[in-house]
Amino acid sequence: MGSHPLPEPVTQAGRDGLAALLKRPERAVVALDFDGTLAEIVPDPEQARAHPAAVPALARLAPHLNSVAVITGRPAGAAVRYGGFASVPGLERLAVLGHYGAERWDAATGTVRAPAPHPGVAAVRAELPGVLDNSGAWQGTWVEDKGRAIAVHTRRAADPQAAFQALTGPLGELAERHGLIVEPGRLVLELRPPGVDKGVALAEYLKETGAGCVLYAGDDLGDLAAFDAVARLRAEGMDGVLVCSGSAEVTELAARADLVADGPSGVVALLTALAERLG
Repeated sequence: MGSHPLPEPVTQAGRDGLAALLKRPERAVVALDFDGTLAEIVPDPEQARAHPAAVPALARLAPHLNSVAVITGRPAGAAVRYGGFASVPGLERLAVLGHYGAERWDAATGTVRAPAPHPGVAAVRAELPGVLDNSGAWQGTWVEDKGRAIAVHTRRAADPQAAFQALTGPLGELAERHGLIVEPGRLVLELRPPGVDKGVALAEYLKETGAGCVLYAGDDLGDLAAFDAVARLRAEGMDGVLVCSGSAEVTELAARADLVADGPSGVVALLTALAERLG
């Protein structure tokens, strides 16, 4: 037994999924969100970094698995830099699916593959300053240009929740005018193309890799699509474990999870315990 006890899922489906992963790890994909799951949420998203023990834990665990995927709304290259995932022994079978799967970086090649950006993003980029000025709720907000999406953060505003609510309508109208959708998150509103989400990205990746089991960990509303994908796959007979990186800000995820971890440090402890058990 390792020094990190393996937590027990609170649901039967979760217990079955974990047992299946431990029995045949070579069939399993461990898929993880980045911000709030592998990295703490910070006021400035550009300062986000993976938990210091995250990469070592993944490097110990990954050789036992089919593969590891990081699925994020960030550009794939940014997640690789902030995560420190490049050129890590043991992580040769890691894929980073950025922009909800629109971009992909593979550790085996060290390159990013990506289609052309949606034209609506450029139009939103041009109009956004005027929309924020007109809303009167822009003070303290921070705009993150992700290239294929634009995110407006309200965490730094004097009243973050009030700013979030005040901007929801105007940003929704702006997105709709240019064929985009708004993805709400933890004090952030992201304007991005429709038809890409973490559920689609996860399901396609599992199919491509021939996985027979999946553990997915996330912390935010954008992760609900991945939870839905795992639920559908479980209904079709695939084993799966749903992990919530515990947050009081997003209770929907915790209510649906098989396991609730205590934020990124809890997720890393889970990954470490799995690596110890399989090692």
